[in-house]
Amino acid sequence: MPVSSKAIVISTLKYGDSSLIVRLFTREGGLQGYLVKGILGRKRGNFKAGHFQPLTQLEVVGNPSRTGKLGYLREAAIAFPYQTLHADIRKGTIALFLSEVLAQSIREQEPDPDLFSYLETTLQWLDHNEQVANFHIRFLIGLSRFLGFYPDRSLTGAPYFDLGEGAFASEPALHPVLSGELLALFNRFLETGFDRLDQIRISQGQRRDLLQALVTYYGIHLPGFREPRSLGVLDAVYS
Repeated sequence: MPVSSKAIVISTLKYGDSSLIVRLFTREGGLQGYLVKGILGRKRGNFKAGHFQPLTQLEVVGNPSRTGKLGYLREAAIAFPYQTLHADIRKGTIALFLSEVLAQSIREQEPDPDLFSYLETTLQWLDHNEQVANFHIRFLIGLSRFLGFYPDRSLTGAPYFDLGEGAFASEPALHPVLSGELLALFNRFLETGFDRLDQIRISQGQRRDLLQALVTYYGIHLPGFREPRSLGVLDAVYS
């Protein structure tokens, strides 16, 4: 039976000469995979390739995918028309990076309305605001809450943050740790909402190092997680 739902584009993969395999995170059905036939050919039917750019917010109607099989997408329309996300190279690069992270992080074919709401609202914030250089760092920290490894802050003020334990610690551990200026910045991000991110003073080198630490953090807590290929592009755009 067809299901109507809001959806966010996580990834696309070209299939054959003219089709796409599209992975969507939907509000009603969690992660769903669809085969969209002929969208890259001359006769594109009811779909537009532009609808399936990374992190586009859609309203879709489709027959959900089942174990081992792709679903059938009947309708797709823009639910929230981005004004700058795909037109601004800074934001577009962030979107590419985050789509890679999400493709490796969201794995369950189960609804998660709270996670969907987080993605929906933060991406709209990214589209509306201009001071976005720190956005992806705060986004990754916030996303970890829904993935099950949000930092344990019970010992906030300790001189180390153990990436393996996901907690502050009084002594260094065998796992990688944050300390010194990076730990101070990490604490600032934990305490700062999106609307005040522009108040965090951080150099390009510090931003790079802190983002790399977060990628390591994700790699420790998500089996099979690999460093996003767009990480270097992101660094180049903001350097």
